[in-house]
Amino acid sequence: MKKQILALITFSLLMMTVTAQNPKTFHDFKVKTIEGKDFDLASLKGKKVMVVNTASKCGLTPQYEDLQKLYSKYVSKNFVIIGFPANNFLSQEPGSNSEIKQFCTSEYGVTFPMMEKISVKGDDMAPVYQWLTQKSENGVLDSEVKWNFQKYLVDENGKLVKMISPRDKPDSEEIIQWIEGK
Repeated sequence: MKKQILALITFSLLMMTVTAQNPKTFHDFKVKTIEGKDFDLASLKGKKVMVVNTASKCGLTPQYEDLQKLYSKYVSKNFVIIGFPANNFLSQEPGSNSEIKQFCTSEYGVTFPMMEKISVKGDDMAPVYQWLTQKSENGVLDSEVKWNFQKYLVDENGKLVKMISPRDKPDSEEIIQWIEGK
């Protein structure tokens, strides 16, 4: 019995060490597109990714235009933007997925990938946002989604690089330098 307990403890410690050395990456998640189709984030390996929680009725909604320009400029350079509509702040994203898609395409010509509406904070926070906001999950930093259009930068290996404030424009010098590798 003592040998079995010792073996179990040893195995548990070994598994904890392996897990700590191989933390989860952004590429370990699967989400749904705004059309309801499965989207494996592993398909983005080798690309820099900006993750943005979006809303259609926010003072920052015009950032969609800057996001689209940035995406169009750098999509051929292994860069992608992923929008996650969320209704967590003053009900500023009340629409259905189809209404959100219609708004984004007709008002801002959005062509970057948009995912289904999720929660980015609270008890019902989506797993990918738990990873983005918790150092215990991402190994880099703890953060709180403070408002719509908060940006997370993820490198080509699926590792979180940093969080960018909602008010910082998508085409800020800091973001451009990161995309261009300067």
